[in-house]
Amino acid sequence: MLCPTEKKWRLFRTWTSRHPLWCAWQVTYRCNFRCRFCHYWQDPAGIRPPGGLLHDLTTARREPSVCECELGAKKLAAYGTLLISLAGGEPLLRTDLPAIVEVIGRYHFPFVTTNGWFITEQVARDLMQAGVWGVSVSIDYADPARHDARRGMDGAWAQAWKAVEFLAAARVHKFQRVNVIAVLMEDNIDQMEPLLEMAAAREAYFMVQPYGILKTGSKAYIHDNGDVSPRLLELRQRWKNFLSNPYYLKRFDKFLTGGIGGCRAGKAFFNIDSTGDIAICVERRHIPVANLHRHGSQTIHKRLQADSRTNRCKSCWYNCRGEVESLYSLGGLFRSLPTLLFDRGKAPTPGNSQSSF
Repeated sequence: MLCPTEKKWRLFRTWTSRHPLWCAWQVTYRCNFRCRFCHYWQDPAGIRPPGGLLHDLTTARREPSVCECELGAKKLAAYGTLLISLAGGEPLLRTDLPAIVEVIGRYHFPFVTTNGWFITEQVARDLMQAGVWGVSVSIDYADPARHDARRGMDGAWAQAWKAVEFLAAARVHKFQRVNVIAVLMEDNIDQMEPLLEMAAAREAYFMVQPYGILKTGSKAYIHDNGDVSPRLLELRQRWKNFLSNPYYLKRFDKFLTGGIGGCRAGKAFFNIDSTGDIAICVERRHIPVANLHRHGSQTIHKRLQADSRTNRCKSCWYNCRGEVESLYSLGGLFRSLPTLLFDRGKAPTPGNSQSSF
C-alpha cells in the first residue's frame, strides 16, 4: 500500500504528465431515491429484476466484485495516483463498499458520494477505517420538506444530516473530509448560506454544483435568475468551510447562460460504469471507448485521448469537470494546493480563524 505522501507525489506526477486526474467509478446504478432532477434511477443498469430485492446483486447488468475493483485500481495506477469518486446510483447499496474503498485506496485517493440513507454509525466507521479520503452527502435544501420532495424520499433530509454527523465522528485520519454537496437548482440559491451554516456546525465542508440538463433532458430545474457567481463567491469569502474552488464558482453564470466550451473529458477526467466500460464522461457512458477489465492501460489512455478530440460538449459544469479543470489554471491550482497537499479533515467551525482554501 502506498503511503499518503507517496500518493500525493504520484498525483503530482499524474498532473505534470497530463494524464487524467479524476475518475468517476459508478459501482452500481441502483438507487433507492427517485430524485426529480436525476434519471439515473431509471437507467436499465440499475433497475432491479421482477421480484428481486433492492439489495440483490442480480441486476440487469453485473457489478464489479471487490477483486475486480482491486485489479482495475492497480491497472489505473499505471497513470499514477488518481482521485477516484465511487458513486452510482447509490454506492452504499453495495454492502461491500468499504472493502472496495480499501482496495482502491492502496493506489489512489478514494471518495464516496452518497445520499446518506444507508449511513449508520457502523457504516461510517467502516468507511473511515477502510481509508476513504472523503465522503460527500447530498443535501439541497435547508428545509426538510423541500429536500424530501425533490429527492422523492420521506425522511431523506433528517437521515442525511445524521449521516454527516456519524461520518464526522468516525474520522480516524486527519486527511478525511466530510462534505455536504448541493445541486444548485431553480429555487434554492437562498438555501446555500443556511446549508453552509448547518455544515459548519457539524465540522463539515460544503460544495455546490449546478444542475445540468444532461441528467434528465429538462430545463425546468435550471437556475436562470442571474448573478449566481457573485453570490457564491461572496459566501465563500465569509464561510471558511465553503470548499468549492473560486475558479469553478466564477464560471457558474457563464455555464447557466450558454455553457462552457473546452471540456477536458477524456484528458483530465473520465468515467467507469458498473460493467467496467470506460467513457470520457458519465453522460457519455452509453458510448464507451474501452473496458477496464478487457483492455490494457495504454489502450485505454489512447482511446480516451482520441475520443476527447471530437468532444464539443458544453452542457455541464459538474464538480468532476469544473473542479478538475480548475487545476489547469494557475489561480485555480494555487487555491487547490492546500486541499490536495495538507491534511485538514475537519472543517473550521463558525468563528474559527483558520484560513479559507
